[in-house]
Amino acid sequence: MFGVATSDDYQPVAWMGRYPIHVPTLLVITHVACLIATCFLLALGGGAILNLLVFDSAQVLHAGRFWQLATYAFVHSPSPMEVLWFAVEMYMLFIFGREVERFIGRRAFLALYAILLFAPPILLTLVGAWVRAGLAGSSMIHFAVFIAFAALYPNVELFLRIMAKWMALIFVAAYSLSLFAYHGWAELAVLWLSVGIAWGFIHFHSAGLEMSWLSGWTSRWRSRRALRVLPSPAQRRPGEQEDIYDTIDPVLEKISKQGIGSLTAGERRALDRARNRLLKKSK
Repeated sequence: MFGVATSDDYQPVAWMGRYPIHVPTLLVITHVACLIATCFLLALGGGAILNLLVFDSAQVLHAGRFWQLATYAFVHSPSPMEVLWFAVEMYMLFIFGREVERFIGRRAFLALYAILLFAPPILLTLVGAWVRAGLAGSSMIHFAVFIAFAALYPNVELFLRIMAKWMALIFVAAYSLSLFAYHGWAELAVLWLSVGIAWGFIHFHSAGLEMSWLSGWTSRWRSRRALRVLPSPAQRRPGEQEDIYDTIDPVLEKISKQGIGSLTAGERRALDRARNRLLKKSK
């Protein structure tokens, strides 16, 4: 666990004995079940059914198979290499998706997942009038979930002590170069669309605005502090609390170096109090 729950909407969907089942866990179960079903369909000669489920822009435009805008993500290839990547996908969804949901809440996470699900096929449908495009699997969706995690916790160290922001940048750059080399323009467009949605959702959603406040607060307000004229001690109201900027700067410094998950319960309460006071002042 990289952080603590900061949203009131972080409630389990169900319980398995004493273990809570959250949305990412439920999605992992769903995708695994779909992979198993795909294996049985192929073994029993039901490949034609799968062709009706994968996304094909021509079929959506000319045959009205609009369900493909959603079903494509649940059609997983059972080939050995694809199954290995599928396992990586499920790991990313379970670990990083759980942290994203913990921060932004269940409803916001579902909204993010739905946008990541529908936006790529809608884009490919719009360009399908000129270039036919297909789509199957959920790799881009779950990679975008990792991008959302990296946007929330950019300085958290992951594999080989590499920070999440650098790992995300390396993956995006490597994947983009590979697609560019083989002229995979449709896949490249889906990649950058998914990355943009994940990053933008975090930074423009309510939780994302909070993260923008955390990341840019010190740099923006230090210049203001240099120009602000403080009242003399005689002018201050009796019992006035100490300068809010002085009390919160050490906490923000700790977040920038170690991530928000490093805060103690007392530091989080101080952070919430400071934020509430600043919001009141802005009104």
